[in-house]
Amino acid sequence: MAIKALIFDFDGLILDTESAEFQSWQEVFAAYGHELSIELWADLIGRPRSYFDMYAYFKQLTDMAVDIEQLRRAQRARVKELILRQPILPGVLECLGAARELGLKIGLASSSGRRYVCEHLERLELFHFFNATMCFEDTTEHKPNPGPYQAVLDALGVSPREAVAFEDSPNGIASAHAAGIFCVAVPNPVTLRLPLDHADYCTTSLAAESLPELLQRIERLLP
Repeated sequence: MAIKALIFDFDGLILDTESAEFQSWQEVFAAYGHELSIELWADLIGRPRSYFDMYAYFKQLTDMAVDIEQLRRAQRARVKELILRQPILPGVLECLGAARELGLKIGLASSSGRRYVCEHLERLELFHFFNATMCFEDTTEHKPNPGPYQAVLDALGVSPREAVAFEDSPNGIASAHAAGIFCVAVPNPVTLRLPLDHADYCTTSLAAESLPELLQRIERLLP
């Protein structure tokens, strides 16, 4: 069956927001003499913010009289500062352009909030590439459950076997697989340290090979 659609994650796949988030929290914990482990952070990647209250965890761990609202404002400002420094990840723009030229449908499946995702896509001049964008508010389930990907499939009008997902995290890969979609892992500097071998194919970057070459490789791997 021919591939008709590509579905992209956002955080860590299109823009390296995950390195920014992780760095900002590492700085917060270090300022109070603690360390934020990559093991804990790995379980949060790809999930909505409501899954885990990092501020409550920080307060419990430090056991100090910390003004959480002040901390929240400072940490979010630091994240925004770091994210705005990040370029579009290598190969993303070329991949989206090639998909458009090939007549493929393009979707986005994210567990982040719609305003956050769309504002960045607009800022980066990428929003117009997407035929469907499904975010935290659009589904009743969130990664690693299949809901986000199923919502995009429905919006694009394609079957799981007609789509390819691009993900950077274990939770994202699990979500795509749960929806029955072939998944390509594209790690970023944070998720490079995480187990991604359950993906159907792993590449170092979307710039590693052209989209036609990648699609030919994928079609040979499809069952």
